[in-house]
Amino acid sequence: MSPSYLNHLERNQRPVTAQVLLRLAQAYDVDLKSLTAEGEGTGMEDLAEIFAHPMFADIGIPRYELLEVADNAPSVADAISRLYAALLDRRQAPEGIEPDEEKRLIPPENWVRDYIQAQRNHFPYIEEAAETLAGALGEPVFLFASLRKRLKEGFGVDTRIVPPETLEATSQHYDYHRKRLMLSSLLRPESRTFAVAYQVALFEFRPLLAKMLDAAAPPDTPSRRLLHMSLANYAAGAIIMPYAQFLAAAEAHRYDIDRLCAEFGASVEQVSHRLTTLNRSGARGIPFFMLRVDAAGNISKRFAGESFPFSRFGGTCPRWNLHSAFRTPERVVTQVVETPDAQRFFTLSRTVDRAVRLDPRENSQLAVGLGCDVKHAGRIVYSDGLDLAEPLVTPIGPACTICPRMRCPQRAAAPAGRTLMVNEMQKTISPYPFLGG
Repeated sequence: MSPSYLNHLERNQRPVTAQVLLRLAQAYDVDLKSLTAEGEGTGMEDLAEIFAHPMFADIGIPRYELLEVADNAPSVADAISRLYAALLDRRQAPEGIEPDEEKRLIPPENWVRDYIQAQRNHFPYIEEAAETLAGALGEPVFLFASLRKRLKEGFGVDTRIVPPETLEATSQHYDYHRKRLMLSSLLRPESRTFAVAYQVALFEFRPLLAKMLDAAAPPDTPSRRLLHMSLANYAAGAIIMPYAQFLAAAEAHRYDIDRLCAEFGASVEQVSHRLTTLNRSGARGIPFFMLRVDAAGNISKRFAGESFPFSRFGGTCPRWNLHSAFRTPERVVTQVVETPDAQRFFTLSRTVDRAVRLDPRENSQLAVGLGCDVKHAGRIVYSDGLDLAEPLVTPIGPACTICPRMRCPQRAAAPAGRTLMVNEMQKTISPYPFLGG
């Protein structure tokens, strides 16, 4: 490839041919899908959601301009997203309280989420280290005892189960001076194992994690600490569910979540999260996306896969039955959904319990949604009995303010940048009818 041709490619003055793509994939050992997959950085739909804000109502930015910014100026798109996130963060601060200086640019949780997504939620060096360690620990059924022994013999740390009153607002605490890891007695067995695996990861992988943090270059101390915790959590899951062994079991059991929970002594949420990380070159699993919400619809965890239209700043589509999982606790609810661009996804949702329930009167349930392109559905046990050739499809969309669907009875907000077509002599299916185009 000549320097002049490369220059034209970088300036979008020449198309990238199939031959060039194939040579790139061969030279750098990458999956061709990763060169075209969405979900990294700020896309056109993310920009549409931002510019749907009322402050831009009088500008009427057309979608083709947003597409040009997202495709031709991705750094500018990321900067716009960062500024908008900072604005929302500032507006949500209590009146009279100034946000921390370090949080004025971008909230740590947003930065870490975007960084993990940019890596496609897969960290090869952690996977390799975790597989080596898991091989030395032995059978998963005895993993808690093995990890506890590893902490004691390798680092002189004693693990104790203590009453929740001892820990107050925490579920686990490492006492540096007494070298004691204390776990709340309210933690379920699988959560205790994860807690010990997390602490082992902090010790065993300290140099690796430090190197990864330096390479990631978080913008501030809170972001660095949150990323450190996120990477250690990732490592804990990889220790409990080693990559090759977990992928083989997932394929053999056709992604039966309960079967995987039983085999690896993990919770439904831990297994669901692990399913989103199976992106090793040459040994990939089904590319799942994952979302976790509470009964009020607040999103507390999201991992994108392929091109599912996550709302970056808003909630989920009410037509996706993720929320209906609360009506059938611990049962898997399936659905085939179609996005406005005609992509179809097979989804499954079910409730999970929080790791710790302090007040028995409170509802501790969350809902976890998993999904993938419908072409993978035949590999999943939960699709048995469904007509995947001509399935019953539910149209869904992103946040209501940017959703283009006109005939939606569950629309909760008027579409931004569209002209409302209200006629007092008739009532439409949608409470906010608008002019298409």
